[in-house]
Amino acid sequence: MKLSVLDQSPIRNGSNAMEALQESVQLARLADKLGYTRYWLSEHHNTNSLAGASPEILIARLAAETERIRIGSGGVMLPNHSTLKVAENFRLLEALYPGRIDLGIGRAPGGDRITAHILNPSNTFDPKEFVQQVVDLQAWLTDKITPGSMQEKVKAIPVIPSSPDLWMLTSSGESGLLAAHFGIALSFAHFIYPVGGPQAVAKYRQQFRPSEHLAAPQASVGIFVYCADTEEKAAELEAVMDYRLLSFEKGKYDVFPTYEEIKDIEYTAEELARIRANSGRRIAGTPPQVKARLEQLAADYEVDELVIATITQNHADRLRSYELLAEAFQLGR
Repeated sequence: MKLSVLDQSPIRNGSNAMEALQESVQLARLADKLGYTRYWLSEHHNTNSLAGASPEILIARLAAETERIRIGSGGVMLPNHSTLKVAENFRLLEALYPGRIDLGIGRAPGGDRITAHILNPSNTFDPKEFVQQVVDLQAWLTDKITPGSMQEKVKAIPVIPSSPDLWMLTSSGESGLLAAHFGIALSFAHFIYPVGGPQAVAKYRQQFRPSEHLAAPQASVGIFVYCADTEEKAAELEAVMDYRLLSFEKGKYDVFPTYEEIKDIEYTAEELARIRANSGRRIAGTPPQVKARLEQLAADYEVDELVIATITQNHADRLRSYELLAEAFQLGR
Protein backbone atom coordinates (compact mmCIF):
# COMPACT_ATOMS: atom_id res chain seq x y z
CA MET A 1 0.00 0.00 0.00
CA LYS A 2 1.24 3.47 -0.91
CA LEU A 3 0.25 6.46 1.22
CA SER A 4 0.40 10.08 0.11
CA VAL A 5 -0.39 13.44 1.71
CA LEU A 6 -2.95 16.08 0.78
CA ASP A 7 -2.08 19.38 2.45
CA GLN A 8 -4.62 22.21 2.41
CA SER A 9 -2.26 24.46 4.43
CA PRO A 10 -4.81 24.97 7.24
CA ILE A 11 -4.54 28.06 9.44
CA ARG A 12 -5.15 26.91 12.98
CA ASN A 13 -7.15 28.94 15.49
CA GLY A 14 -4.83 31.59 16.92
CA SER A 15 -2.25 31.05 14.17
CA ASN A 16 -1.68 32.82 10.85
CA ALA A 17 -0.91 32.13 7.20
CA MET A 18 2.86 32.45 7.64
CA GLU A 19 2.89 29.82 10.38
CA ALA A 20 0.59 27.56 8.33
CA LEU A 21 3.01 27.61 5.40
CA GLN A 22 5.97 26.84 7.67
CA GLU A 23 3.96 23.92 9.03
CA SER A 24 3.53 22.69 5.46
CA VAL A 25 7.31 22.80 5.04
CA GLN A 26 7.74 20.81 8.24
CA LEU A 27 5.14 18.23 7.26
CA ALA A 28 6.63 17.80 3.78
CA ARG A 29 10.06 17.11 5.26
CA LEU A 30 8.53 14.57 7.62
CA ALA A 31 6.53 12.85 4.86
CA ASP A 32 9.68 12.62 2.74
CA LYS A 33 11.58 11.05 5.63
CA LEU A 34 8.78 8.61 6.52
CA GLY A 35 8.36 7.19 3.00
CA TYR A 36 5.13 8.75 1.74
CA THR A 37 4.79 8.59 -2.05
CA ARG A 38 3.50 12.08 -2.91
CA TYR A 39 2.75 15.38 -1.26
CA TRP A 40 -0.10 17.28 -2.87
CA LEU A 41 -1.15 20.88 -2.26
CA SER A 42 -4.63 22.22 -2.80
CA GLU A 43 -5.86 25.48 -4.32
CA HIS A 44 -8.37 27.50 -2.30
CA HIS A 45 -9.50 31.12 -2.45
CA ASN A 46 -11.40 33.69 -0.38
CA THR A 47 -11.10 31.86 2.92
CA ASN A 48 -9.36 32.79 6.16
CA SER A 49 -8.79 29.20 7.26
CA LEU A 50 -6.58 27.94 4.40
CA ALA A 51 -3.33 29.46 3.11
CA GLY A 52 -2.89 27.48 -0.09
CA ALA A 53 -3.95 29.92 -2.82
CA SER A 54 -1.11 29.06 -5.25
CA PRO A 55 0.04 25.44 -5.12
CA GLU A 56 2.59 25.95 -7.90
CA ILE A 57 4.53 28.43 -5.74
CA LEU A 58 4.48 26.20 -2.67
CA ILE A 59 5.47 23.17 -4.77
CA ALA A 60 8.71 24.92 -5.73
CA ARG A 61 9.57 25.53 -2.08
CA LEU A 62 8.64 22.06 -0.84
CA ALA A 63 10.46 20.27 -3.65
CA ALA A 64 13.61 22.16 -2.62
CA GLU A 65 13.06 21.11 1.00
CA THR A 66 12.72 17.39 0.19
CA GLU A 67 14.73 14.74 -1.62
CA ARG A 68 12.61 11.80 -2.76
CA ILE A 69 8.89 12.38 -2.40
CA ARG A 70 6.86 13.56 -5.42
CA ILE A 71 5.45 17.06 -4.96
CA GLY A 72 2.36 18.23 -6.82
CA SER A 73 -1.00 19.92 -6.95
CA GLY A 74 -4.11 18.35 -5.59
CA GLY A 75 -5.03 20.31 -7.45
CA VAL A 76 -4.84 23.25 -9.77
CA MET A 77 -8.40 24.35 -10.54
CA LEU A 78 -7.94 24.66 -14.28
CA PRO A 79 -10.88 27.00 -15.13
CA ASN A 80 -9.33 29.63 -12.84
CA HIS A 81 -6.25 29.89 -15.04
CA SER A 82 -4.75 30.30 -18.49
CA THR A 83 -4.01 26.77 -19.72
CA LEU A 84 -0.71 27.86 -21.27
CA LYS A 85 0.41 29.41 -17.99
CA VAL A 86 -0.40 26.22 -16.08
CA ALA A 87 1.57 24.18 -18.62
CA GLU A 88 4.56 26.51 -18.35
CA ASN A 89 4.44 26.64 -14.55
CA PHE A 90 4.59 22.87 -14.31
CA ARG A 91 7.10 22.43 -17.12
CA LEU A 92 9.38 24.77 -15.22
CA LEU A 93 8.85 22.82 -12.02
CA GLU A 94 9.56 19.56 -13.86
CA ALA A 95 12.75 21.07 -15.29
CA LEU A 96 13.87 22.04 -11.78
CA TYR A 97 12.89 18.72 -10.16
CA PRO A 98 12.74 16.12 -12.95
CA GLY A 99 10.71 13.02 -12.18
CA ARG A 100 9.22 14.46 -8.98
CA ILE A 101 6.37 16.73 -10.09
CA ASP A 102 2.64 15.89 -10.27
CA LEU A 103 0.03 18.10 -11.92
CA GLY A 104 -3.38 17.30 -10.49
CA ILE A 105 -6.18 19.26 -12.13
CA GLY A 106 -9.80 19.86 -11.20
CA ARG A 107 -12.70 21.91 -12.51
CA ALA A 108 -14.22 23.13 -9.23
CA PRO A 109 -13.53 26.80 -8.45
CA GLY A 110 -11.76 26.17 -5.14
CA GLY A 111 -14.02 28.82 -3.64
CA ASP A 112 -17.10 30.82 -4.59
CA ARG A 113 -18.15 31.74 -8.11
CA ILE A 114 -17.58 35.47 -7.65
CA THR A 115 -13.95 34.82 -6.73
CA ALA A 116 -13.58 32.38 -9.62
CA HIS A 117 -14.84 35.03 -12.04
CA ILE A 118 -12.36 37.59 -10.71
CA LEU A 119 -9.52 35.06 -10.99
CA ASN A 120 -10.42 34.43 -14.62
CA PRO A 121 -12.96 36.89 -16.06
CA SER A 122 -13.25 34.80 -19.25
CA ASN A 123 -14.46 31.77 -17.27
CA THR A 124 -18.03 31.00 -18.36
CA PHE A 125 -18.29 27.84 -16.20
CA ASP A 126 -19.13 25.90 -19.38
CA PRO A 127 -18.01 22.24 -19.04
CA LYS A 128 -17.03 22.25 -22.72
CA GLU A 129 -14.40 24.88 -22.01
CA PHE A 130 -12.85 22.65 -19.35
CA VAL A 131 -12.67 19.80 -21.87
CA GLN A 132 -10.85 22.07 -24.33
CA GLN A 133 -8.46 23.13 -21.59
CA VAL A 134 -7.58 19.49 -20.93
CA VAL A 135 -6.96 18.95 -24.67
CA ASP A 136 -4.69 22.01 -24.81
CA LEU A 137 -2.89 21.15 -21.58
CA GLN A 138 -2.00 17.65 -22.76
CA ALA A 139 -0.77 19.03 -26.08
CA TRP A 140 1.44 21.66 -24.45
CA LEU A 141 2.89 19.21 -21.93
CA THR A 142 3.85 16.71 -24.65
CA ASP A 143 4.58 19.09 -27.57
CA LYS A 144 1.92 17.24 -29.54
CA ILE A 145 1.10 19.43 -32.53
CA THR A 146 -2.23 19.06 -34.29
CA PRO A 147 -2.49 20.87 -37.64
CA GLY A 148 -4.48 24.07 -37.25
CA SER A 149 -4.15 24.10 -33.45
CA MET A 150 -2.66 26.83 -31.24
CA GLN A 151 0.27 24.54 -30.52
CA GLU A 152 1.50 25.09 -34.09
CA LYS A 153 2.23 28.71 -33.23
CA VAL A 154 2.75 28.72 -29.46
CA LYS A 155 4.99 26.38 -27.44
CA ALA A 156 4.95 25.95 -23.68
CA ILE A 157 8.44 26.67 -22.39
CA PRO A 158 10.83 25.44 -21.27
CA VAL A 159 10.87 22.57 -23.77
CA ILE A 160 12.13 19.58 -21.79
CA PRO A 161 12.43 15.81 -22.37
CA SER A 162 10.12 14.81 -19.49
CA SER A 163 6.66 15.79 -18.35
CA PRO A 164 4.95 16.07 -14.95
CA ASP A 165 2.59 13.23 -14.12
CA LEU A 166 -0.95 14.34 -14.94
CA TRP A 167 -3.89 13.52 -12.64
CA MET A 168 -7.59 14.33 -12.80
CA LEU A 169 -9.28 15.02 -9.46
CA THR A 170 -12.93 14.13 -9.03
CA SER A 171 -15.68 13.69 -6.48
CA SER A 172 -18.14 12.50 -9.11
CA GLY A 173 -18.29 10.04 -11.99
CA GLU A 174 -18.29 12.73 -14.69
CA SER A 175 -14.68 13.84 -14.31
CA GLY A 176 -13.71 10.18 -13.99
CA LEU A 177 -15.08 9.57 -17.47
CA LEU A 178 -13.09 12.55 -18.76
CA ALA A 179 -9.95 11.11 -17.19
CA ALA A 180 -10.65 7.77 -18.90
CA HIS A 181 -11.24 9.43 -22.27
CA PHE A 182 -8.02 11.46 -22.13
CA GLY A 183 -5.87 8.74 -20.57
CA ILE A 184 -5.16 10.55 -17.30
CA ALA A 185 -4.63 9.12 -13.82
CA LEU A 186 -7.61 9.58 -11.48
CA SER A 187 -7.83 10.52 -7.81
CA PHE A 188 -11.28 10.23 -6.22
CA ALA A 189 -12.02 12.68 -3.38
CA HIS A 190 -13.84 10.37 -0.96
CA PHE A 191 -13.30 13.05 1.71
CA ILE A 192 -15.61 15.33 -0.28
CA TYR A 193 -18.27 12.87 -1.44
CA PRO A 194 -18.15 9.34 0.02
CA VAL A 195 -20.90 7.91 -2.21
CA GLY A 196 -20.47 6.07 -5.50
CA GLY A 197 -16.70 6.28 -5.58
CA PRO A 198 -15.88 2.60 -6.19
CA GLN A 199 -18.39 2.51 -9.06
CA ALA A 200 -16.93 5.69 -10.58
CA VAL A 201 -13.39 4.32 -10.42
CA ALA A 202 -14.53 1.02 -11.91
CA LYS A 203 -16.11 2.86 -14.87
CA TYR A 204 -12.92 4.84 -15.28
CA ARG A 205 -10.93 1.64 -15.60
CA GLN A 206 -13.43 0.08 -18.02
CA GLN A 207 -13.41 3.08 -20.36
CA PHE A 208 -9.74 4.06 -20.05
CA ARG A 209 -7.96 4.94 -23.29
CA PRO A 210 -4.13 4.92 -23.22
CA SER A 211 -2.42 8.26 -23.86
CA GLU A 212 1.07 9.68 -24.16
CA HIS A 213 0.85 10.40 -20.44
CA LEU A 214 -0.36 7.01 -19.25
CA ALA A 215 -0.47 3.53 -20.77
CA ALA A 216 -2.82 1.91 -18.24
CA PRO A 217 -5.39 3.21 -15.72
CA GLN A 218 -4.05 4.47 -12.40
CA ALA A 219 -6.23 5.54 -9.48
CA SER A 220 -6.00 6.70 -5.88
CA VAL A 221 -8.49 7.73 -3.19
CA GLY A 222 -8.40 10.74 -0.85
CA ILE A 223 -9.73 10.51 2.71
CA PHE A 224 -9.62 12.50 5.97
CA VAL A 225 -7.68 10.51 8.59
CA TYR A 226 -7.12 11.06 12.31
CA CYS A 227 -4.73 8.53 13.83
CA ALA A 228 -3.76 8.80 17.49
CA ASP A 229 -2.03 6.79 20.21
CA THR A 230 -5.28 6.33 22.13
CA GLU A 231 -8.93 5.92 21.25
CA GLU A 232 -9.78 8.88 23.48
CA LYS A 233 -7.45 11.21 21.58
CA ALA A 234 -8.71 9.94 18.23
CA ALA A 235 -12.30 10.57 19.33
CA GLU A 236 -11.44 14.17 20.23
CA LEU A 237 -9.85 14.80 16.82
CA GLU A 238 -12.85 13.19 15.16
CA ALA A 239 -15.31 15.33 17.14
CA VAL A 240 -13.63 18.55 16.06
CA MET A 241 -13.72 17.49 12.40
CA ASP A 242 -17.39 16.53 12.69
CA TYR A 243 -18.10 20.04 13.95
CA ARG A 244 -16.09 21.63 11.12
CA LEU A 245 -17.81 19.60 8.40
CA LEU A 246 -21.18 20.56 9.85
CA SER A 247 -20.10 24.20 9.88
CA PHE A 248 -19.08 23.97 6.22
CA GLU A 249 -22.60 22.86 5.34
CA LYS A 250 -23.92 25.97 7.11
CA GLY A 251 -21.65 28.19 5.04
CA LYS A 252 -19.18 28.77 7.89
CA TYR A 253 -15.82 27.95 6.32
CA ASP A 254 -13.49 29.74 8.72
CA VAL A 255 -14.45 27.87 11.91
CA PHE A 256 -11.51 26.10 13.56
CA PRO A 257 -12.40 25.28 17.20
CA THR A 258 -10.53 23.36 19.86
CA TYR A 259 -12.01 20.22 21.37
CA GLU A 260 -12.62 22.06 24.64
CA GLU A 261 -14.76 24.59 22.82
CA ILE A 262 -17.11 22.04 21.24
CA LYS A 263 -17.08 19.04 23.58
CA ASP A 264 -20.29 20.00 25.42
CA ILE A 265 -22.36 21.00 22.38
CA GLU A 266 -25.75 19.32 22.17
CA TYR A 267 -26.62 18.79 18.51
CA THR A 268 -30.15 18.76 17.15
CA ALA A 269 -31.54 15.61 15.57
CA GLU A 270 -31.00 17.14 12.13
CA GLU A 271 -27.39 18.02 12.95
CA LEU A 272 -26.72 14.52 14.25
CA ALA A 273 -28.10 13.10 11.01
CA ARG A 274 -25.68 15.26 9.01
CA ILE A 275 -22.78 14.22 11.25
CA ARG A 276 -23.63 10.56 10.59
CA ALA A 277 -23.83 11.26 6.86
CA ASN A 278 -20.43 12.95 6.93
CA SER A 279 -18.82 10.16 8.94
CA GLY A 280 -17.97 8.36 5.72
CA ARG A 281 -15.64 11.19 4.78
CA ARG A 282 -13.17 10.48 7.57
CA ILE A 283 -11.50 7.64 9.46
CA ALA A 284 -10.30 7.97 13.04
CA GLY A 285 -8.81 5.63 15.61
CA THR A 286 -5.64 3.99 16.85
CA PRO A 287 -3.11 2.68 14.31
CA PRO A 288 -4.55 -0.86 14.10
CA GLN A 289 -8.09 0.48 13.78
CA VAL A 290 -7.19 3.03 11.13
CA LYS A 291 -5.06 0.58 9.17
CA ALA A 292 -7.88 -1.95 8.97
CA ARG A 293 -10.38 0.64 7.76
CA LEU A 294 -7.97 2.10 5.23
CA GLU A 295 -7.19 -1.34 3.85
CA GLN A 296 -10.92 -1.95 3.48
CA LEU A 297 -11.35 1.39 1.70
CA ALA A 298 -8.54 0.52 -0.69
CA ALA A 299 -10.10 -2.88 -1.33
CA ASP A 300 -13.49 -1.29 -2.05
CA TYR A 301 -11.89 0.97 -4.67
CA GLU A 302 -9.36 -1.65 -5.81
CA VAL A 303 -6.50 0.83 -5.48
CA ASP A 304 -3.04 0.58 -3.99
CA GLU A 305 -2.65 4.26 -3.05
CA LEU A 306 -4.49 6.41 -0.52
CA VAL A 307 -4.10 10.17 -0.23
CA ILE A 308 -4.38 11.24 3.41
CA ALA A 309 -5.67 14.66 4.53
CA THR A 310 -5.36 15.52 8.22
CA ILE A 311 -6.31 18.86 9.78
CA THR A 312 -5.95 19.37 13.54
CA GLN A 313 -5.95 22.34 15.88
CA ASN A 314 -2.65 21.18 17.38
CA HIS A 315 0.10 20.82 14.78
CA ALA A 316 1.84 18.15 16.84
CA ASP A 317 -1.30 16.00 16.60
CA ARG A 318 -1.17 16.31 12.82
CA LEU A 319 2.48 15.26 12.63
CA ARG A 320 1.87 12.40 15.02
CA SER A 321 -1.04 11.10 12.95
CA TYR A 322 1.17 10.84 9.86
CA GLU A 323 3.95 9.22 11.89
CA LEU A 324 1.61 6.55 13.27
CA LEU A 325 0.25 5.80 9.80
CA ALA A 326 3.76 5.40 8.40
CA GLU A 327 4.61 2.98 11.20
CA ALA A 328 1.38 1.01 10.78
CA PHE A 329 1.95 0.54 7.02
CA GLN A 330 5.73 0.16 7.36
CA LEU A 331 6.38 2.87 4.80
CA GLY A 332 9.93 3.18 3.50
CA ARG A 333 10.88 -0.38 4.40
